[in-house]
Amino acid sequence: MAPLVPSSARAEAPAAVRPPLILASGSPRRLELLRRIGVAPARVLPPEIDESPLRQELPRPLAGRLSQAKARAVMALEPHALVLAADTVVGVGRRILPKAETEAQARDCLALISGRRHRVYTGVALGLPDGRLLTRVVESIVTFQRLTPQQVEAYIASGEWRGKAGGYTIQESAEAFVRFLSGSHSNVVGLPLHETAQLLRGVGWLRP
Repeated sequence: MAPLVPSSARAEAPAAVRPPLILASGSPRRLELLRRIGVAPARVLPPEIDESPLRQELPRPLAGRLSQAKARAVMALEPHALVLAADTVVGVGRRILPKAETEAQARDCLALISGRRHRVYTGVALGLPDGRLLTRVVESIVTFQRLTPQQVEAYIASGEWRGKAGGYTIQESAEAFVRFLSGSHSNVVGLPLHETAQLLRGVGWLRP
């Protein structure tokens, strides 16, 4: 009979190799948010897709559609990786606010949300090596104070609005304008951390 081998000396089964995680976004905010929960993507690969809304498309479906399109674009390039994509859309009622690129656009956005409630939607898509796509759309409600002309001009001069959905970014000076927020703060920044972590845990990539 073969001698018994103490449990401490038994060879442990090799841990499953995790696929590399690719962030399908060029947003430094999303990269920083992931780092807060201990997630460091192996690569950042921003996809090039048309982000124009479809005719009569509403804000929530747009966020979901664009996040999925971004994920699929990168999945086609990196079929053996785990691909995380997201897209944030700001809506006032049925209206989709742009990612402001000019001062005029930023002023229009601020005029619409000044003293009013608006909604921030972030679509999150996780593409798996087997081709599956897991998705979430997270909604937060934000109410701004009524902005004075001086506050608007100071914010325009800051440049923080450039390229931001709805013409503002909550993690900088515009947070002082927020009178009410319901839902995920990180969602408004650009990536809902709870839902993202749940997706990664659900496929065994993030533990515990």
